[in-house]
Amino acid sequence: SRKDTSLAPSNRSEMKIISFWFLRLLFLVAFLGWLMIWIMLPTYSYKHVWTPKLASELNSTYFEGQGTNLLLFTFPIMFIAALSCVYLHFLKKLGSSRSERFGSNCHLSWKPPVLVMPPLGIVTAMELAFAVMFVALLIWSLANYLKVSFKHLHFHKQGERVWEAKFRSVSLRLGYVGNICWAFLFFPIARGSSILPLIGLTSESSIKYHVWLGHLSMILFAAHTIGFLIYWGLTDQMAEMLKWSRDWVSNVAGEMAIVLAMAMWVTSFRHIRRKMFEVFFYTHHLYGLYIFFYILHVGAAYLCMILPGIFLFLIDRYLRFLQSQKQARLVSARVLPCESVELNFSKCPGLFYNPTSIIFLNVSSVSKLQWHPFTVTSNCNMEPDKLSVVIKRTGSWSQKLYRELSSADSLEISTEGPYGPTSYNFLRHESIVLISGGSGITPFISIIREIIFQRMKQKCQTKRITLVCAFKNSVDLAMLDLLLPISGNPSDFSQMQLQIEAYITREKELPTMDNKELQTIWFKPKPTDSPISAALGPNSWLWLFVIISSSFLMFLLLLGIVTHFYVYPIDHNTNSIYHFSYWALWDMFLASACILLVASAVFVFQNKRNNIDGKQIQNTEVPTPVTSPGSWFYTGDTELESLPYQSLVQATNVHMGVRPNLKKILCECQGLDIGVLVSGPRKMRHEVAGICSGSAGNLHFESFSFSALRPMAVKIYN
Repeated sequence: SRKDTSLAPSNRSEMKIISFWFLRLLFLVAFLGWLMIWIMLPTYSYKHVWTPKLASELNSTYFEGQGTNLLLFTFPIMFIAALSCVYLHFLKKLGSSRSERFGSNCHLSWKPPVLVMPPLGIVTAMELAFAVMFVALLIWSLANYLKVSFKHLHFHKQGERVWEAKFRSVSLRLGYVGNICWAFLFFPIARGSSILPLIGLTSESSIKYHVWLGHLSMILFAAHTIGFLIYWGLTDQMAEMLKWSRDWVSNVAGEMAIVLAMAMWVTSFRHIRRKMFEVFFYTHHLYGLYIFFYILHVGAAYLCMILPGIFLFLIDRYLRFLQSQKQARLVSARVLPCESVELNFSKCPGLFYNPTSIIFLNVSSVSKLQWHPFTVTSNCNMEPDKLSVVIKRTGSWSQKLYRELSSADSLEISTEGPYGPTSYNFLRHESIVLISGGSGITPFISIIREIIFQRMKQKCQTKRITLVCAFKNSVDLAMLDLLLPISGNPSDFSQMQLQIEAYITREKELPTMDNKELQTIWFKPKPTDSPISAALGPNSWLWLFVIISSSFLMFLLLLGIVTHFYVYPIDHNTNSIYHFSYWALWDMFLASACILLVASAVFVFQNKRNNIDGKQIQNTEVPTPVTSPGSWFYTGDTELESLPYQSLVQATNVHMGVRPNLKKILCECQGLDIGVLVSGPRKMRHEVAGICSGSAGNLHFESFSFSALRPMAVKIYN
């Protein structure tokens, strides 16, 4: 017989493990090298020893003064972003459970909380350590910048005093330090980022880092601006405010940038954001102009230092724009007695997402500009052709949507996403305690449905699940109806060890009333509607690799051509100097053009394939229950023939007129490994985090930032 020369499964598995760990080590080395450059940047050695040598080797006629910064500051992060797409693609092939072996789910927020403060939120030990190191980097940079500049002090006006020159130097270096914040500012808000999943983060769980960096950078830039205004006033140079220099930074562009930034910053404070959210929402969309004038102010060389974050954000933003141009196929809407509505969309079977994922919706008949995030409650394994979200009728937007649902035959809805974690590990605990307030229960619907699916496959190790949910009114108990998937084997739910403790805070006894039936609204699909699918198809990570690598290489190629054949001859063969701001304009134009061309080509190609798959999907009506467990609580004598509803009711205890004593509930939990997940108002999240941080070590707090997805989500739900 012939000898089989193929690798044995065990050998292939070992090779995969080695490959994954090699890539992670490669990412770590590249990131540490990039970080080391930032540490060395303000030092004397970098400016007077490294820079001349690097400039002679890298600043060729193709890149001139940008060559050094492109290699040291731009290339490492773009390399990580591109290669991590390949890493995440093969990690996805392994499945969520096996991917845990490679640490993809080691969320920073899964570490024990050590600091719970309203301005900062819930801060873990790892987050606090990184925050301290980042502040130390800023202090180190400012101290070294000043040390080097004070040794070689420049006087910009005849008769200028030493302390005035030093004051100007301090003001200038504050701007340099603020530029460091910009290098990290855009990574947390790239929803489809390939960098955040490497450390188990999503854009929603890391949005607070964007907030922290935004506040820090604005403090530095405000000090930078005020410092120069004072300096110009002291030295009688106020005319500098109107100067747009040809060979150096544009003061006018900087002033335009800070005015836009101040408008965004002031409206982003929590009290203003909550009371006048629309003002915050629309003002924050000035970021495009802010970036434009900021780049004109700092110039092309400094742009290359912060380019990776902006470049990757523009790719993500443009892909989101392309995805939002398609109209999603809305199949039905289930209206619950508590005036919550479940929207059921058709989706491509190839679209997979994990529990706690979110999707952004835009209903043009309600508002053409507003996008709202909602937790996906359906399970892609149990419901491969359907995607569901739940919306509570509380805010003005949701009330308008509620009226549209009752009067329209169809709705034009655009979507972005879904976005969520690449893996999860809440199933690793011996038991789970889920704590929710109001509509905060919606993320737990997807978690419980995933546990049902894992029970079916006999892969779930969790022994007991306790759901503690607080509602204002008894009618909100109907939300518990959504814990059961529409499809699936009814006997599977009865096998779960689920205990539900429901608390009604505003009513002391259950009112007696007739059963309330669910209202199901079916919509007529339009020919232009399409099932929800990933923007780049099933192999989205590989196609994102193509977009990142191709657009960046095209940018370098075109930049080299423009510099060599157009800019360099002007600088060196004529008496004039190429305009400082034009350099930055070329960089912005070429980067945007390359992203637009490559991303559009890939999206159009994938869209044709998705349309072919979408035409094969039929809109079949799935069976819908006619009564909810919430209506059972009113009468107490209704006979439920459905086995899953019987088991759901039997597992539920209702407590009237009281709030849950969270400390007592958590302290009475038995076990050495208890996962605690919380979703609800900020006060509730902080209370649970404080209890877990002071526990004996058996309570493991896990925060997925459910209720803090966006201020808009808080407005709708609360």
